[in-house]
Amino acid sequence: MSELGKLERVQLREIWQHEAYNFTPWLAEAGNLAILGEVLGLDLELVGQEVAVGPYAADIVCKDTFDGAHVLIENQLEKTDHSHLGQILTYAAALEAHTVIWIAARFTDE
Repeated sequence: MSELGKLERVQLREIWQHEAYNFTPWLAEAGNLAILGEVLGLDLELVGQEVAVGPYAADIVCKDTFDGAHVLIENQLEKTDHSHLGQILTYAAALEAHTVIWIAARFTDE
């Protein structure tokens, strides 16, 4: 019989101090994208990290190999805010992303 581990709640900044330098590269690893894609019913293939969108940079851009469409992944180690929502809309429109994945420590009601 397999031994099960115990889930433990941790502060994200204890594990990843910086979104762009620590969390984004970790999430963009093939194995981690595969787990995320499996949960969401997508087959994610990395296109790039910190992808230029005009003067801005999208955290992670993938391709869904099922249909070839772009998938935008925006991540935050803090709670969601309206500035990140604006970034997501800008990136999704410019990249013609069919799917947006927003990962955050906490989602505000707004």
